[in-house]
Amino acid sequence: MEDINLHFTGDIHAITSANNLLSAMIDNHIFFGNELGFKKVLWKRCVDLNDRQLRKIKCGLSGEKGMVEREDGFDITVASEIMAILCLSKDLKDLKERIGKIIVGYNQKDEPITAKDLKAEGSLAVLLKDAINPNLVQTLENTPAIVHGGPFANIAHGCNSIRATKLGLKLADYCITEAGFGADLGAEKFLDIKCRQTNLKPSAIVCVATMRALKYHGGASKEEVQQENMEALEKGTHNLLRHIDNIKNKFGLNVIVAINKFLTDTDKEIEFIRNKLQEQGINMSLVEAWAKGGKGATDLAEKVVKLCEEEENFKYTYELNEEIEEKIKKIAKNIYGAEDVEFSEEAKESIKQIKRLGYGNLPICIAKTQYSFSDDPKNLECREKFNIHAQDVILKAGAGFIVVITGKIMTMPGLPKVPAAEGIDLDENGNIVGIF
Repeated sequence: MEDINLHFTGDIHAITSANNLLSAMIDNHIFFGNELGFKKVLWKRCVDLNDRQLRKIKCGLSGEKGMVEREDGFDITVASEIMAILCLSKDLKDLKERIGKIIVGYNQKDEPITAKDLKAEGSLAVLLKDAINPNLVQTLENTPAIVHGGPFANIAHGCNSIRATKLGLKLADYCITEAGFGADLGAEKFLDIKCRQTNLKPSAIVCVATMRALKYHGGASKEEVQQENMEALEKGTHNLLRHIDNIKNKFGLNVIVAINKFLTDTDKEIEFIRNKLQEQGINMSLVEAWAKGGKGATDLAEKVVKLCEEEENFKYTYELNEEIEEKIKKIAKNIYGAEDVEFSEEAKESIKQIKRLGYGNLPICIAKTQYSFSDDPKNLECREKFNIHAQDVILKAGAGFIVVITGKIMTMPGLPKVPAAEGIDLDENGNIVGIF
């Protein structure tokens, strides 16, 4: 587990290297005369660390003759367009074509400059030639699992690779894939972006919840969520029911709730959730895999198999040929429950530019806090009416989607006051401790 959570096979390092090679080629091109006429550089560097200090930087400060100083910034690697491209590419040919389409900047005539213009697609593909292959690992009970790609669902599209999913579908009768964070983020992007690109649709959805998270969304503090609190649990159930409504009624898919059991969960809490879901006609499974291994998830597996046999009526949130603003509003209103979307002047100008370049028919990838249906991480219950605030809109031509930055979300996170790194160490035998 520790190795998977650290360097694993080096896929993320390869993505970081490819991303930063493109940055180096941009600045090198400018240094040697700027033949392509860069007026504005869009492409950011990346690193696989939470480092808020790198969100905005100045580079080229060595004072060498011909060196051009400019503002730059870093994204975290999992939010980079290279990560999205790796996860959405069908094969090496598709990978190269997508890399070539990356818009890295604009020239004096306000025309896009691409990675292909820099002749960068071949070298970047070479760095990614092994990383594009899915990674086969095994669980503690020696069953196969494929781990490939890692775009965060709050700031990226939140799904593993298309190649991994298709490989899983070929190798097993049932293939289960994860879409990160809440269903308003991971599930929406999985269904509206990945499923659309692959022409696949899931037979069933498993919505995972915990008593602790439900109590937190019901107003309990992080310090109190391990204690029985029926009032907070009842309030927090509203959040879960909204996710279920999205999956069942907005997307037209069958859903089961998996309650990931913690030692602190009480029988009274579990029974309350079971009854609440039964009232809505939703099946539930209590998952005890953490304590009991595979046996603790057998009930869920059996119920999922039955659920897959039921009819479903899958539909997307929006159609690709709709206006960009309309697609964003449909996600905000239908999935988040927002009243409307407020577009900043910067976002409006970006949308005009995207339409002018002919990319208005791409799907939408909204970067939003994972803590709330709204774009305010402190608005946990979302009882009052709210709007979504689109601060910026960014074209990812290589990935094949449009990113919408909402609220105060950052594509380069920062460390907390007490970073997990303080507790990670090696013991006297060289074993890693402190990650879990």
